Amino acid sequence: MANFEEAKDKVLMGKERRSMILSEEEKKTTAYHEGGHALVAKLLPGSDPVHKVTIIPRGRALGVTMQLPTDDRHSYNKTFLENNLAILFAGRVAEEMIFNQITTGAGNDIERATKTAKKMVCEWGMSEALGPINFAEAGEVFLGRDMTRHNDYSEETARLIDSEVRRILNESYELSKKLLQENIEPLHRIAAALLERETISGEEVDLLIEGKELPPQEEKPQKAQEQKENDQDDKDEFTLESKDE
Repeated sequence: MANFEEAKDKVLMGKERRSMILSEEEKKTTAYHEGGHALVAKLLPGSDPVHKVTIIPRGRALGVTMQLPTDDRHSYNKTFLENNLAILFAGRVAEEMIFNQITTGAGNDIERATKTAKKMVCEWGMSEALGPINFAEAGEVFLGRDMTRHNDYSEETARLIDSEVRRILNESYELSKKLLQENIEPLHRIAAALLERETISGEEVDLLIEGKELPPQEEKPQKAQEQKENDQDDKDEFTLESKDE
């Protein structure tokens, strides 16, 4: 059963990269970042259940909060989408609240949130200011060396679209901030558990929110292959570097 669970996590969250050594500061930041995601996901009704939270680097991520829907979803209502935006922002909000600092770790969260908000406004008619009109971009046109996008709406409408996207994102950000401020002690407990255990389940997150003790941690047999790391993982790692011409 343990092997099945490990295989499922590998497919859903990516391969563990235990050879990627994080500093204590990075571990703590990641613990609060993922703890923020998990806590807000638990607090917002109707959100997909939290399956597992980990600060073990997987794929390109330093940590992962995995949510699994109980049923197949074929459409999403506005409240679900707004709650999902708040969950995406919760990692960045937790970093700001605890460390008074922000990192690059929320980059993917912000990208996903922005794309969702734009679709809510431009494709799904979820903006009261603009109404049920499709403002999706008409397509790309090649001009010389560059690609340009052609829009079938005015500059004024474009400004209103930007304003509505920003409003939706800001409101979701503030919702996430309010929830974390009101539940700061559970956030501390979740982060502490992640630093101690590295991985916790959704059920264990529930216990931490309720202020209860976690059950003893199960011992995992060490695998010889865990000592080896795929060289390709290191090649795929994102780095910031400057090059002299």
